[in-house]
Amino acid sequence: MVAGGNSKSDISFAGTFASSAFSACFAEVCTIPLDTAKVRLQLQKQAAAGDAVTLPKYKGMMGTVATIAREGLSALWKGIVPGLHRQCLYGGLRIGLYEPVKNFYVGRDHVGDVPLLQKILAAFTTGAVAIAVANPTDLVKVRLQAEGKLPAGVPRRYTGSLNAYSTIVRQEGVGALWTGIGPNIARNAIINAAELASYDQVKQTILKIPGFTDNVVTHLLAGLGAGFFAVCIGSPVDVVKSRMMGDSSYKSTLDCFIKTLKNDGPAAFYKGFIPNFGRLGSWNVIMFLTLEQTKKFVKSLESA
Repeated sequence: MVAGGNSKSDISFAGTFASSAFSACFAEVCTIPLDTAKVRLQLQKQAAAGDAVTLPKYKGMMGTVATIAREGLSALWKGIVPGLHRQCLYGGLRIGLYEPVKNFYVGRDHVGDVPLLQKILAAFTTGAVAIAVANPTDLVKVRLQAEGKLPAGVPRRYTGSLNAYSTIVRQEGVGALWTGIGPNIARNAIINAAELASYDQVKQTILKIPGFTDNVVTHLLAGLGAGFFAVCIGSPVDVVKSRMMGDSSYKSTLDCFIKTLKNDGPAAFYKGFIPNFGRLGSWNVIMFLTLEQTKKFVKSLESA
């Protein structure tokens, strides 16, 4: 990530794509248990009237992680295969395209720091394009994560990620792989804008403070800032996206939003906020730290 002026990337697009995909996949492996907890919390609905005695299955981030772990530790990494599929496509494209798109928006002759608005527009654009390509992987990941421990004798809907892709196409049609594409584009474009633009802006600001250099501490602080802004801004659309992908009864994005608001109240849109921040905060720190180091390594290879 380049913080500051309109400079060309110091490595090739292929190098940036590979670095981004690798960094995103590494962060995914490290943090997917928190993502699984977040999805379960977001899909959990309040008991209907007359069922007040029914206690929620999941409570809090650590409680949810512990409950899922009782299904078997592997349950915490459910959806990791499509998650890696997703990060290879989505992570590689959204970050790999960010610098070229940002430079396109400010113009070839721009000199000096890139305005925050152009950073936001560039990240919004690359987030939308990337998830439009990667939506099927996101759908399969959410559906695998949503399945809890089933009673004895009850078969699972899917035996694995590849089976999930084929089953969805066979039973629901090819178009079903893009279920939830509306809220998913909204969610990922918004979160990508929050993550990349805030990382870029925070890093640029920190580097202007005397004593700070382009090192691990700067990358750590910028990554935490990116995760915080992403969760605050993107949580409502993230909840709608998870519910639409996990439950096919919703007719549209608006229908899901209205039913969630009516049945569960406004607080439902920030359900799983703590695990979401735990996930996105740690994910961004790991991803950006890995990305910065990987890009240095790739640059040395390309310069050799």
